Amino acid sequence: MDLTLHTTVLPHTDPEASLRFYRDILGFEVRTDVGQGTMRWLTVGPKGQDSISLLLAPPALDPGITEEERRTVTEMMAKGTYGWILLATKDLDGTFASLSQAGAEVVQEPVEQPYGIRDCAFRDPAGNLIRIQEVG
Repeated sequence: MDLTLHTTVLPHTDPEASLRFYRDILGFEVRTDVGQGTMRWLTVGPKGQDSISLLLAPPALDPGITEEERRTVTEMMAKGTYGWILLATKDLDGTFASLSQAGAEVVQEPVEQPYGIRDCAFRDPAGNLIRIQEVG
């Protein structure tokens, strides 16, 4: 098989706030913006990495999801326990400083984890956890 990672999905509750975070704070480029109001699907990704995208989508729209499941997803998003993504950088301290100064919500300052990874964490406007690992 010849498989590659193409797109992963995170929910959003406010497309404009998500655009500001991913485009203006993280520096991702906007690749698509489809829909209207809160029913918008946004595709963003790191500049220079055209083959990898992040789809920001309205949550729990699948017709097979029950109202109880929809409430659970909404509650988990509000607590910041539903969606997350792991990013990487060679300069964790510089990245942390830039994102903090830009107003990103800090969850964890850079720290050496007991399992050997140095990382930090932020939340996006929908409550999704954004962990950033330092790579060599």
